[in-house]
Amino acid sequence: MVSHEPRDIVLVVDDSPNMLRMLTDAIEGAGMTVLVALDGEQALSLIERITPDVILMDAVMPGLDGFEICRRLKRNNALSHVPIIFMTGLSETGDIIKGLDAGGVDYVTKPIAPDELLARIRVHLSNARISQSARAALDASGRFLLAANRAGRILWSTPQATKLLSTILPDFNDAYVLPAHIQEWLHQSADRKPPNTSEGMRLDAPDSPIKLELSVISQIGSDEILLRLIEGDPNNDQLVLRNKLQLTQREAEVLLWIARGKSNRDVAEILTLSPRTVNKHLEQIFNKLGVENRTSAAALAARTLGAR
Repeated sequence: MVSHEPRDIVLVVDDSPNMLRMLTDAIEGAGMTVLVALDGEQALSLIERITPDVILMDAVMPGLDGFEICRRLKRNNALSHVPIIFMTGLSETGDIIKGLDAGGVDYVTKPIAPDELLARIRVHLSNARISQSARAALDASGRFLLAANRAGRILWSTPQATKLLSTILPDFNDAYVLPAHIQEWLHQSADRKPPNTSEGMRLDAPDSPIKLELSVISQIGSDEILLRLIEGDPNNDQLVLRNKLQLTQREAEVLLWIARGKSNRDVAEILTLSPRTVNKHLEQIFNKLGVENRTSAAALAARTLGAR
C-alpha cells in the first residue's frame, strides 16, 4: 500500500560529496525527503522556493559559512522556526557557542553517527511542530502574540500576528523590524521593572483602515519582550460588545480589556477605577453573560467581536 502521509523535508548543506551521499542514504532510508545544497548561496536560493522542515548545516564552507547562513535565516521571520543542526569537525567550546548564538538548535561533530543524527532530527522536528501548533492555537483563540528585542526586531510571531503586521507595515516581510517610535517605546517598557502592561501603543498607517495596538505582556530574559497585537478601534469594539451583549458602557469597557488579556489591576489603571469597582463590574458581566469566570467571558467577547 502506498502511503500518502507527507514526508518531512531535510535540507543538507555541505560541500563534501561523500558526506552528502552518506547523509542522503541515511535520511531517505528513514522515510524523509532530502534536499542538497553544496554551498551557502545555493542553500539560500533553494530555501526561497521550498521551506524545509529541518536543516543540517556544515559550519565551515567556502564563501558563506554555516554560521552566517544561519544568522540570515533566523532574521527571516517566515523561516525562524526551522531548526538548524550544525555539523562540523570543529569541537572547541567556542565554536559550539558560536553555532548556538547564530541560532542553531544543536551541534554534532564529525565523523557523524547516522543513527544518532536521525534521533536528533526527530527530536527537533517534534519540538518545532509543538511550537508551531501552540502558535497556531493562540491565533485560533484570538491571541495574536509576538516577541521582539529592545531594538524592535521581531524574534517570533504567531501566523496571524505576522499577517496583521504585514498589512500595516509595507516593508515588514523584508526587515521584520518595528518602526522607530515602537522601538523607543520598547526601550522604555524594557527599562521598567516590571514592564508596564497597562499601556498600549497604537500601530496604524494613515492610508489603512486597519487599526492595531501593541501591548506588553511580559519580559522574557534580558532582551525578549512578549507582546500582544490587538486589531480594531477600541471605541467601535466597545460599542459592539455593549449592543450585542446588552451591557452598560462601563461594563463593555471592562470586558473589552479583559478580552485583551489585561489583569483586573491593569483594567483599573486604564479606566481609572479602583480594583474593587472592576470586580463589581465583572460580577455584573458574569451574570448578564451567564458565565462563571473571566476566561469564559473573554472567550465570549472574542467570539462576539470576531462575528461582526
